[in-house]
Amino acid sequence: MMMHIFAAEGAVHGAPLNAAAMLPLFVAVPLVAAALAVIVRGVARDVLHLAVPAAGIFAGVWLYAATYDAPLGHNVGLYSGGVAIPFVADGVTALMIVATSLVALTANWFATVVGETRARFYPALALMLTAGVNGALMTGDLFNLFVFIEVMLLPSYGLIAMTGTWSRLAGGRMFVLVNLATSTVLLIGVSLVYATYGSANIAVLAGAARGDKPVVVAMGLVVIALVVKAGVFPVHTWLPRTYPGTSPAVMALFSGLHTKVAVYALFRIFTVVFGLDTHWSGLIMIFAIASMMVGSFAGLGEYTMRRVVAYQMVVGMPFIVIMLAFVASDPKSALAAGLFYMLHHMVTIGALVLTTGAIEETYGTGRLHQLSGLARRDPLVAAVFVMGAFSIVGLPPFSGVWAKVFAVMEIARSGGTQAWVAIGVIIVASLGALFSMLRLWREVFWGKDMDAERTPPGLVVTLPRLAPAAAMAAVSLAMFVAVGPLFAAVDHASAQLVDVDSYQHAVLGDPADAVGEGH
Repeated sequence: MMMHIFAAEGAVHGAPLNAAAMLPLFVAVPLVAAALAVIVRGVARDVLHLAVPAAGIFAGVWLYAATYDAPLGHNVGLYSGGVAIPFVADGVTALMIVATSLVALTANWFATVVGETRARFYPALALMLTAGVNGALMTGDLFNLFVFIEVMLLPSYGLIAMTGTWSRLAGGRMFVLVNLATSTVLLIGVSLVYATYGSANIAVLAGAARGDKPVVVAMGLVVIALVVKAGVFPVHTWLPRTYPGTSPAVMALFSGLHTKVAVYALFRIFTVVFGLDTHWSGLIMIFAIASMMVGSFAGLGEYTMRRVVAYQMVVGMPFIVIMLAFVASDPKSALAAGLFYMLHHMVTIGALVLTTGAIEETYGTGRLHQLSGLARRDPLVAAVFVMGAFSIVGLPPFSGVWAKVFAVMEIARSGGTQAWVAIGVIIVASLGALFSMLRLWREVFWGKDMDAERTPPGLVVTLPRLAPAAAMAAVSLAMFVAVGPLFAAVDHASAQLVDVDSYQHAVLGDPADAVGEGH
């Protein structure tokens, strides 16, 4: 009898039992590794916090293959759908796990090189953050989305304040206050969703926010909390004030994990719960356009390298979110363009943060007015920075050019005044990003040589410190060269994203077997 139940719950669309049942391991393995990282010492600790995200890349590729025909769902404890804690994965989930694991690997690699992992709990906290990210990407329940976001936040508080400097403690205070407030709003929203609809299961809530006004209001609170966490205008100012106050390795971790998980959740909720409701297109447009304009030009007034780069994070979010406003004509293609841009942005921002971090760790400062002439003094780091800058602006031969081309093409497909306005703003915002990168180049890489008394002539960024950033820049180059198969994979994943029926079946099984009040 137990074997019969296990087999019934394990198979989804003909998928083997072991594939679906392994989904919780994406959370369990990093958590166990985090516990081991506290116990072991020395090289073993560094190996753990590098091996787990490296394994996550391969596991994400395996997951993409396992979910190619249909999503996988697993209900913890084998309870009925709608009652259990659901883990669900499709192609989008798999691609995000590959990308987040890649960012975590390079950030942890940089932390190891610069000696940040000498702090006993750094590897453990980084691994806990990875577990929270994987859980947030795989959960099929709004309440558990809140839980896994909290699992992400708790180690993040420790990572921010790890060194104990006053600037990082100040940034940590802002980070804690903002995220505690938004987590409270998120929890209230989830509670109201459950109170009004009788379930917090995303599959049960499919289409619930298209006509049920109480659910729309409750889901509005959930969306507001996620928008704050994503750093979208007008609730974006906390991000460039807190992230640059952390270490470069931590900023790279946060840039690729925290904000992108929030955007992923927005995509999933808008697709499933809101049913791609086009009534919200105008509102999405307004906030996305404002966020583009503010983020693209605000970096021109900053005084450190990483604060300039932080505003490139702000301007990247609306490039992704705006695609939700253009799903009327071809939802799959519009979402594919947004997902491709998200993957590009994770890689490119990681390259820029780690490049500026390598400079900061070598020369002891990230202030623009204290650095000069690095293009002559340190041509290799200048070359890696140019690669990241070209990609973020959208110039070949890097992933940014295809990301922006795909976005503009899908926006143009819809036609009308709204499309023209969006394309015009994208062009202007790209120019703003270009100006910010040119200013950083002029201040840091051009100009006279630095004072020889303060900076010995032989002091340059070492290859081990530059290697993580160079690896990310190389990935961006590879995304440009291999855009055909990569976009095909993203396009297939976005087709699964809009296939709500398959998502429901993966989580709930047969409708007659699903348990959940709903309406």
